[in-house]
Amino acid sequence: MSQNTASHDFAAQQAETFAVYADLQSKHGLPEVADVDYFFVPTSDEADWRPLADVLSRQDYVCQYIEDDEGEGPYLMATLPEQAVSASSIWIGEEVATQAALEHGFAPDGWGLEA
Repeated sequence: MSQNTASHDFAAQQAETFAVYADLQSKHGLPEVADVDYFFVPTSDEADWRPLADVLSRQDYVCQYIEDDEGEGPYLMATLPEQAVSASSIWIGEEVATQAALEHGFAPDGWGLEA
């Protein structure tokens, strides 16, 4: 079963994104422009990544499903290429993708940058 978007704590997710961004920026500095990767894990064995990838692809995300990554379970990586990097811009992409993911039986599992 997919998690209802109404029951997801978007405020907590946003706060975590802004905190992680601030921490990374202060410790390492971040690029002005990068590909932003968002990670989503299936919430059940029945979750099918294909409909989610289809929805996200129509919103300019480049999607890749990874079956197994060094012992980690499967996950969907949705990338927004060449984005201006700020806490707000990362969050906007994350919120849009998370809403779609929750509706398709996936849960958010973080984000990363590729310069």
